[in-house]
Amino acid sequence: MASEPNALDELKIHRPAIPSRTPGIAVLAGAAAIALLAAVAVWWSGRARAVPVRTAPVQPAPAGGDTTLLNASGYVTARREATVSSKVTGPIVEVLIEEGMRVTEGQVLARIDASNVEANHRLAEAQLESARQALGETSAALEQARRTLHRTTELAAKHVASPADLDRARADAETLQARLAHQRADVNVAEHSLGLWRQQLEDTVIRAPFAGIVTSKNAQPGEMISPMSAGGGFTRTGICTIVDMSSLEVEVDVNESYINRVTPGQPVVVTLDSYPDWRIPAKVIAIIPTADRQKATVRVRVGFDSLDPRILPDMGLKVAFQSADGKQPARRGVTIPRSAVRRIDGRDAVWVVRDSRAERRAIAVDLTRGDVVTVSGGLEAGEQVVIEGPETLAEGARVKEKPL
Repeated sequence: MASEPNALDELKIHRPAIPSRTPGIAVLAGAAAIALLAAVAVWWSGRARAVPVRTAPVQPAPAGGDTTLLNASGYVTARREATVSSKVTGPIVEVLIEEGMRVTEGQVLARIDASNVEANHRLAEAQLESARQALGETSAALEQARRTLHRTTELAAKHVASPADLDRARADAETLQARLAHQRADVNVAEHSLGLWRQQLEDTVIRAPFAGIVTSKNAQPGEMISPMSAGGGFTRTGICTIVDMSSLEVEVDVNESYINRVTPGQPVVVTLDSYPDWRIPAKVIAIIPTADRQKATVRVRVGFDSLDPRILPDMGLKVAFQSADGKQPARRGVTIPRSAVRRIDGRDAVWVVRDSRAERRAIAVDLTRGDVVTVSGGLEAGEQVVIEGPETLAEGARVKEKPL
């Protein structure tokens, strides 16, 4: 019976031991697979987020064919423009103008209530008349006193009149002479007083200071008007604004870096924004000898060779400063569409597409004519610039080109 357990042991199947795999290899393989999937996802998402933009090639600048030295923008301004007010404060009783009306120098524009001034004017007239009447009475009395003095003097010489009578006659004549001088002064004062009230009465009538066109009407009958601001927003300080249309000219801010290209008397071609095909001849009147430190510009005045009714104040325009001798200036650099130039951080810049990504590039604009901009630095011919794209385009953003 003792051999039975050994027989059972012989019936067991003996399996060889299998060595266990190293767990680190499995972890590394899983991590590599995850990284590969993440890279594919990033590549696919980046490709899917490519921003569509329209591009145009940078072209070399033409060698000649233009005598324009500099382009700038500005506005039409009037050298003679005034907001007409009154000298006195009072309620407006009549306004005789409307917008667009042409007025002449001295024409009545409005009237202010003058009832109080008229009453004082009549009083001054009465006082003057009274002073003149008193002056006439004293003149007659003085004439009588002089005759009496003459007779008394003759009688005193014949010892008929006493010295006391002579002294009394002389004193009466001198008194009346002094009274006459005083009354003449009173008449002079009354005349000046009347002139003062006459001037104040004239000041209630508002007249045009020069000939021109009314561009705005700022007050209505019943409102108060004053030469200075008073009473808050209920008091007007002007009746209307008049512009002398014969004094229209152009005001241009030129970058101080290019002011050396502008000289007094230089020919200029002006193009109004509202009439882009109308080239208006003009010339430089003056260069204001000071610079704006905030904008780094110098103001230039340009005068029209001849005026036209289509030219109106505050119109926007483009100015092309021409070569005075008519010679074609040398052209260097490249040209790009005007729509490619953007103002970024206060500087002119463009977006350049390089390796399907957006690259911001600062440029130096030489001149602008129409839809073409000449660039003297920052770009090379053959590069692609963005002319249409989202405003949120960022440095390094993936873009998808759509050539023009």
